[in-house]
Amino acid sequence: MTKVLDIKANEKNFFELKEYIDSVKGAKGSLMQVLHKAQDIFGYLPIEVQKYISTELGVPLAEVYGVATFYTQFSINPKGKHKIGVCLGTACYVKGSQLIMDKLSKELNIKVGQTTEDNLFTLEATRCLGCCGLAPVMMIDQDVYGKLEPNRIPEILEKYK
Repeated sequence: MTKVLDIKANEKNFFELKEYIDSVKGAKGSLMQVLHKAQDIFGYLPIEVQKYISTELGVPLAEVYGVATFYTQFSINPKGKHKIGVCLGTACYVKGSQLIMDKLSKELNIKVGQTTEDNLFTLEATRCLGCCGLAPVMMIDQDVYGKLEPNRIPEILEKYK
């Protein structure tokens, strides 16, 4: 289910974005700059924000959407308060990171790339986190958890609720 951005509740954010757009309008590469700023302001790039950017910059919505979905630093879906990244690099995978991912998915009732209903957690697959000696590894925000076993997942998640 797609969440709709409440435009009225975000008037202040749109005003801040408008000021920024006015400051860079006409500059080369302004679309990328505006998308970065919009994501900083809103946390993601919902279609309502993309339409606003399209109108304000005079750029076709298809182009705004294309850039927003092509580059991985942009998200068109809301992210949770806590980002969970499970390493699926070779060392972690061999040591059972898929079991960790499966347990997280079951506990949170979401799939990889999704955010929980309460916007508390976003689950993502990552590649090498540089902690191969601690495999399997996951990160929640900036906290690293290594030598994981699936049975530890509920206890770890509880710290972030």
